[in-house]
Amino acid sequence: MKRRLSIGLAVVLLLAVVAVIVWGPDGDESTAQGTDLTTVRGVIGSEKLAFFSDKRVADAFAKHGLKVEADTAGSRQIASMDLGKYEFAFPSSSPAAQRIQRDHKVTGVHTPFQSPMAVATFEPIVNLLSANGIVRKGAGDYQVLDIAKYLELAQKGTRWDQLPGNTAFPARKNVLVTTTDPRESNSAAMYLSIVSFVANGNNVVSTPEAETKVLPAVSKLFIDQGYTQNSTEGPFEDYLAAGMGKTPMALIYESQFVDRLVRADGSIRPDMRLLYTAPTVYSKHTLVPLKPNGDQVGRLLATDPELGKLAATFGFRTGDPRLFADVVAAAKAPVPADLVDAVEPPSFETLERLLDAVKKQY
Repeated sequence: MKRRLSIGLAVVLLLAVVAVIVWGPDGDESTAQGTDLTTVRGVIGSEKLAFFSDKRVADAFAKHGLKVEADTAGSRQIASMDLGKYEFAFPSSSPAAQRIQRDHKVTGVHTPFQSPMAVATFEPIVNLLSANGIVRKGAGDYQVLDIAKYLELAQKGTRWDQLPGNTAFPARKNVLVTTTDPRESNSAAMYLSIVSFVANGNNVVSTPEAETKVLPAVSKLFIDQGYTQNSTEGPFEDYLAAGMGKTPMALIYESQFVDRLVRADGSIRPDMRLLYTAPTVYSKHTLVPLKPNGDQVGRLLATDPELGKLAATFGFRTGDPRLFADVVAAAKAPVPADLVDAVEPPSFETLERLLDAVKKQY
């Protein structure tokens, strides 16, 4: 009798263990091992890797039966690579997405979040440039780098130590925004969109004649920097770690700065400031679905409140402005709710020609 009871208890225990594994502790079917998830593979811009790698994001997709796996590549590279093994492509710019959409005959895309380009700098630099009329107040409670006046300085090859009244940063190097390599990086292409617009008389470059007109001015902004890195994380990390001496101004995505503020990890120090360029360009993260499961990923990113809130915690502006507003308010991040002075980038083909022309100047 005792032996039968022991065997019975052992069977019950075994069944209980199996039930926990299959159904999970809360009585719901568990997807912890991924056995019930559909794997969806895509290629994304590297600045979104932290978002897709976050466990909270993976869990949010799992609730919809998906396991999203992503490779990374530059937006220009994504637009021209073989996408046969992927179910979605998620570059960081609308021109690259338009090229993919056209080449693969895709009728609809998703733009779940975006980020304006900005300049990470320091309070002494802001004060110095303000005194020289290069930084001014924006349309809201934020400050902007006046690109037209900045271009005037850059074309003359003005050094920091030649700025009148400069006692805060008398460096013997040119007044230049540090960018990434225009041959590799989407953020450099967005910078090219901004400066080419201003150099073209505040018009989007759209003709070969305009390309020829702006090329000398925009090329100089890149060539005079010397060595540039391939990813926006490079100059931003230099800005955070090495400070004003190495990187007085770094072109970044706004999302990078906001992400660090939200983390509250101490990497954004009290003297660090965020400027917006006037005009600026929004880097529109556009998902191009190549297969039905990829379309589901795009729809979830654009409509699921949990995924939207998580994207906002990584500094991205989502389709629901309240999500970003709530996150920055909680983090006391000094960023505007909206930017008025924003322009569109040139077409993918125009950008490619401009970038190739800059490349030949190296």
